[in-house]
Amino acid sequence: MSMRGGPRGGKYLSEEEKQNAPKITKDLLIRVFSYLKPYWKQMLLVFAAIIVSSILSIYPSILTGRIIDEGLIGRNLNLLIKLILISLGVTLGSNLIGVLESYLNTWIAQHITFDMRNQMYQHLQQMSHRFFTTSSQGDIITRMTSDIDGVRQIITNTFRSILSNSITLVVAVVAMFQKNVILAIVGIVIVPLFTIPTRSAGKTRWSLTNEAQACNDEINGILNETLSVSGQLLVKLFGMEKYEYEKYRTVNEKMVNLNVREAMAGRWFMVVISTISSIGPMLMYLIGGILMMKYDHDLSVGDISVLVTLLGRMYGPVNQLLNIQVDWIRSMAMFTRIFDYFDLSIEIKNKENALIPETAEGDVTFDHVWFQYDEDKMILKDISFELKSGNSIAIVGPSGSGKSTTVNLIPRLYDVTKGSVRFDGHDVRDLDLAWLRDNIGIVTQETYLFNGTIRENLLYAKPDATQEEIEAACRKANIHDFIVSQEKGYDTPVGNRGLKLSGGEKQRISIARILLKDPYVMIFDEATASLDSISEKAIQDAIDPLIDDRTSILIAHRLSTILHADEILVIKDGEIVERGTHKELVNAGGVYTELYNTQFKIPEIEK
Repeated sequence: MSMRGGPRGGKYLSEEEKQNAPKITKDLLIRVFSYLKPYWKQMLLVFAAIIVSSILSIYPSILTGRIIDEGLIGRNLNLLIKLILISLGVTLGSNLIGVLESYLNTWIAQHITFDMRNQMYQHLQQMSHRFFTTSSQGDIITRMTSDIDGVRQIITNTFRSILSNSITLVVAVVAMFQKNVILAIVGIVIVPLFTIPTRSAGKTRWSLTNEAQACNDEINGILNETLSVSGQLLVKLFGMEKYEYEKYRTVNEKMVNLNVREAMAGRWFMVVISTISSIGPMLMYLIGGILMMKYDHDLSVGDISVLVTLLGRMYGPVNQLLNIQVDWIRSMAMFTRIFDYFDLSIEIKNKENALIPETAEGDVTFDHVWFQYDEDKMILKDISFELKSGNSIAIVGPSGSGKSTTVNLIPRLYDVTKGSVRFDGHDVRDLDLAWLRDNIGIVTQETYLFNGTIRENLLYAKPDATQEEIEAACRKANIHDFIVSQEKGYDTPVGNRGLKLSGGEKQRISIARILLKDPYVMIFDEATASLDSISEKAIQDAIDPLIDDRTSILIAHRLSTILHADEILVIKDGEIVERGTHKELVNAGGVYTELYNTQFKIPEIEK
C-alpha cells in the first residue's frame, strides 16, 4: 500500500479517497478482525512483546538521569560503568524483543494474506463466465495481488503502529509525570503544537507528490503508446515524430519542475522542523532551570536531561498517531474493496445433492430456451432443438445472432432465463457441474495455451494420460508429426499464450487436448475461423472423423465445416429461423441462401 507524504507524517487523503472513504461500521470491524482470530495466540505474544519492548526502550532514557547525577556529577566511576552496562543491556534486550515482535507480526501478516489469497482464488474460480467477460482483468488481478498484499502492510504497519506508538506514548508520559509534574505538563502541552508546521509542510509535499505522480503517469502513457511496436509504426507512417517529441518534452519539463519544488519543499521542511524541534528541549531546560534556581526545586540536572530525552521520544508517536486516521481510512478502504469481491454471489453453482449419472449418452435438448445477459435485451428467444447421441448439428447465422451463447448454455457457462437445457434427459441445472463439464469438450476460435510445454498443455485435460494416449490423440488431431519434428518433441515450449506456434498448430493441439479429455459431446465454436486455407484443411481433416464418431455441435462461417452435419440450424437475432440439410436450405431462398451466397460460396470458388 503506497503512502506518500513528507517526513514524520504529512499523509493526506486525496479528494477521491475522501469521497470514497468507507463507512466504518461495527460489522466491518468484526469482519476485518475475524481474519486475526485464528492467530489470536500469536497476536497476544506480539502485544506483550510491544509492551515490554516499549518499556525497555524508554528505560535507558530514565537511566540517563542517574548516569548524569550519580555517575558523572557524583564522580562514582563504578556506578557509572554499571549504569552504562545496564543501559546497553536493556537496549539490547529491547532490540531483541523487537526482532521477535517483528518476526511474529510478519508471520501473522503473511499467513493472513495466505488465507485471503486462497479464499479469493477459490471464490473467483467459482464465478460465472459472465463475471470474467464483464469485469476488467486488471481489476481482478489487482484485487488478488496488490489489494491483498496491502492487507499485509496494514497488519505489519498500521495495526502495529497504533499499538506500539500508543504504548510508547503512554510509557513516556507516565515516566515524565513520575519525574516532574510541571515539566510533564509543559511537555504534553507543547508537543502537539510542533505537529502544526509538520502537517502544513506535509500537505504541501503531498500536493506536489500527487502532481508529480499524475505527471509520471502521463509520461508512462506517452512511452507505452509511442514506443510500442504498433505505436511506433503509426508515428512513422503519419510522420508525427516531432509532434510526439514536443509532447514528451513538455511533460518531461513539467516533471522536472515538480521534482525540484518537491525536493526544496522537503529541505525547507527539514529546516523548519529541526528549528522547532530544538525549541522543546530549550523550553524544558529554561523552565527546569527556573524551578531549580528561583524556587529551589529538588529537580536535578539528570532529571531535566531525562525529561528532555522523553520529550524527544514523544515526537514520533504523537505525529504517527495524529496521521493514523489517514492510514486507518485507507486500510478500511482496502478491506472494503476485497470484501466487495468476496460478497459477489456465485451465479452458477451445484444444487444440493446434484445428480451424477453412472453413464452418459450425449443427448442434448433445448426446450423453449430464452436467455438474456441483462434486463435490457433478450439474446435467445424460444430456442428448441434436439441432438441425439452420435449425431451432429451445425449452427450458422450472422455475427451477434447468438450462436456461441447457445452452446455456452450446455456446460452451464451461463444459465437459461426461461426454458431448460437437458443433457441425457436431465436439466443441466440438476446435474453435478464437474460431471457435466467433464462430458463436454469445446474447441473455441481463440485457442488458449498455458505458458509451458506441449505435453503440459495436453496433460491439462488428463493429468494421468500415458505417452501412448497422448500420441494417439495427437495423431487424430493431425499434429503428432509436427510435434515429433521439433527438437524437443512433446517437451517443446509453446511460449506465452502459445505465441511460438501458428494458429493452426495451436488449434490442433487444442483438439488433441479435447480428445484426451474424451467427452461425450464435442462443440467446435468457429474452430477454423481465423486460419488460412492450409491450416483449415489440416484441422478439418481432424474434425471430420470426430463428427462421424461423436455427438457434435459445430458453429462455423465456412461451408466445408458444416457439410458433414446431420442438421443445420440457422439463427438470426436470437431465433431459429430455418433448419434442415444444406441442400434443403440453400434452395429455400432464405437467410441460409443469403449466407451461402455472401459468406460460404466465395471461399469455395477460391478453392
